[in-house]
Amino acid sequence: MKVFGSSGTRGVANEELTPEFVLRVAKAAGTAWGADRVAVARDTRYTGRMLADAAASGLASTGTDVDRLGIIPTPGAQAYAEREEMPTIVITASHNPPQYNGVKLVGSDGVELAVADLETVEQTLLAEGFETAPWDRTGRVREIDGVRRAYVDELLAHADRERIADAELTVALDPGHGAGSLTSPAFFRALGCRVITVNGQADGHFPGRDPEPVPSNLADLGRLVRATDTDLGIAHDGDADRAIFFDESGEYVEGDAALAALAAAELEAGDTTVSAVNVSQRLVDVATDAGAELELTPIGSTNIITRIEELEANGQRVPVAGEGNGGIFFPEFRLARDGAYTAARFLELVAERPASELVEPYGGYANVRKNIHYESTADRDAMLDAAANHAHSSEAELNTRDGYRLDHGDAWVLARPSGTEPLVRIYAEARDEARAQTLADDMHEAMADAAAGN
Repeated sequence: MKVFGSSGTRGVANEELTPEFVLRVAKAAGTAWGADRVAVARDTRYTGRMLADAAASGLASTGTDVDRLGIIPTPGAQAYAEREEMPTIVITASHNPPQYNGVKLVGSDGVELAVADLETVEQTLLAEGFETAPWDRTGRVREIDGVRRAYVDELLAHADRERIADAELTVALDPGHGAGSLTSPAFFRALGCRVITVNGQADGHFPGRDPEPVPSNLADLGRLVRATDTDLGIAHDGDADRAIFFDESGEYVEGDAALAALAAAELEAGDTTVSAVNVSQRLVDVATDAGAELELTPIGSTNIITRIEELEANGQRVPVAGEGNGGIFFPEFRLARDGAYTAARFLELVAERPASELVEPYGGYANVRKNIHYESTADRDAMLDAAANHAHSSEAELNTRDGYRLDHGDAWVLARPSGTEPLVRIYAEARDEARAQTLADDMHEAMADAAAGN
């Protein structure tokens, strides 16, 4: 796909992602969907209202009525789409820096569009095959009230409120000035938690931290946990579809460890879980111990969703899936990443054991990452050819779903081209840091030599 990647389309607002472009995307979606009504939602970004206005105008021009949901977490917009059986456009750049914005398309089932459906919209966009309505049949736009409250109520209906409330937990919450600022504090308080916040004001300039919930952006949350009698620290990204945790000592919990702990509580023999090709050995080990299957997809939520749908259509149970970046699916609740719901499921576990104990079995893994920059397509192709030769000469199990992943049983290495930068990325993981470094170095050497000789 040229326009839509694995998580929608994004760019610097008013430069790469302009109102004109968003209007055209909306016209393409309105034409392809042919729906009577479509919802438009957004996160807190400064340019969100401008681009949501453009999306609403584009939809209305195709004769589609528009429900304006305002600021709401992406999973809240997906809940509305499912409840009202209405396709939805979400204006969000998720974890990207403040100057970015983006467009995510959600189907009437509340699920991000599958690759085939995105391609239909994209083809309409690129061909400019828009079907516009006469002036007196253009769509009407209405503001919808109470959407955030309805979302919180639905979360509460699917969480174990009694178990969490009985534990009398204290939560330190960093919604990062994003859409979760308007829903997560109320949700966790309604679960019976004492809630203290940092960066809790909805602000599209993101003055306290950048939206991506990585350790370098979460120092304030770690300090808050350490300074208070807190059981769990929770951080969201800009649209609150992800959750990252700090344990009761204020130590950052690696996303892969949190995913492994949640998966260990869910998976049973015969189940299947789904993750991307850069999956941690932690989840590999959890699936093996449970007698469950692990399916790997290309990186990106759209690819994971598509595979879950295929597995469920074949009668397979997929109780949990996701990536180690905090984006976790519980498909039996909804096929959507939901940071608040993920945090509630983690709180259910914390109600029984401290967070540090929950993730302790999944520590001790060493990760190494390397990037190789390329100047031309020829350089990139030469490096990927070298990665292929290196992979095929190895005795390790090879997965080529997205680049070249070599599984050695106790360790793995992956080389894949970046989807957004002129880089080929190398990932390696092992229990022993020296082993992970060696695997990454061997792949790096093979590829760097090829680039130099091209």
